[in-house]
Amino acid sequence: MSIELRSYVFLDSLQPQHAAFLGTVAKGFLPVRHQASLFIEISPGIAINRLTDIAVKATSVKPGMQIVERLYGLLELHHDEQGEVRRAGDTILKEIGLEEHNRIKPEILSSTVIRHLDDRQTQLINRTRHGNMIVAGQSLYTLEVQPAANAALAANEAEKAARIKVLEIVSFGSLGRVYLAGEDRDIDVAWPAAENAIKSLGSTRVPPA
Repeated sequence: MSIELRSYVFLDSLQPQHAAFLGTVAKGFLPVRHQASLFIEISPGIAINRLTDIAVKATSVKPGMQIVERLYGLLELHHDEQGEVRRAGDTILKEIGLEEHNRIKPEILSSTVIRHLDDRQTQLINRTRHGNMIVAGQSLYTLEVQPAANAALAANEAEKAARIKVLEIVSFGSLGRVYLAGEDRDIDVAWPAAENAIKSLGSTRVPPA
C-alpha cells in the first residue's frame, strides 16, 4: 500500500503552553515541556496504526496522539532526547520508503491579527478553546495552514518568540489552525515567528491544487 507523507514536523523543544495544551486534547501518553516531539501526518489515515507500531517497538518514544481522521492520519511522538525522536522518525520514513523532504510543502491559507477584542467576541472564543482564555482588550492572531500538522510548528515557534497565550491548536484534519492571544507588542512578534517557521520547511512537493 502506497503511503503519502503529508507532514513531517520535528519540534526540538515543546514549549510550556504547547505541552500543557496537548494535555487537554491528547489521549495517549502526555508530553511535558522541553521534550522533543514529532508530528507525522499521512494518507490513507488508517495506515497510521502500523507506523505507530513500528515506532514504539523500535524506540522508547511515547505516543501522545494517534488520530485516524476521515482522510488523514496523525501521529505525535515525544521523548526527553531529541535523538530518540529523530530515530523514531527515521524508522517510519524507512518503512514507507520516503524522506523528510518528500512531505507536502506547507501553504499558509490565512494569517490574521485582530486588535483589541470586544468582550462579546472573547466569550465566543473562550467557549471553544482548549488552552488559555482571551480577555477583552487583548489582540487575537489566527493562522490557517495546510497540511494540518504544520500548525504545531507555528504555535511552538510563536511561543518561543513572544509572551503570548495559546488558545487553540488544531493539528489534524483537512486544515490546521492556531489561535493566539496577547498584547499588541507580543502578537506582533509572534505572528512573524509562526509564519517564518512554516515558510522555512523544505519540501520537494507542492500542495495539491
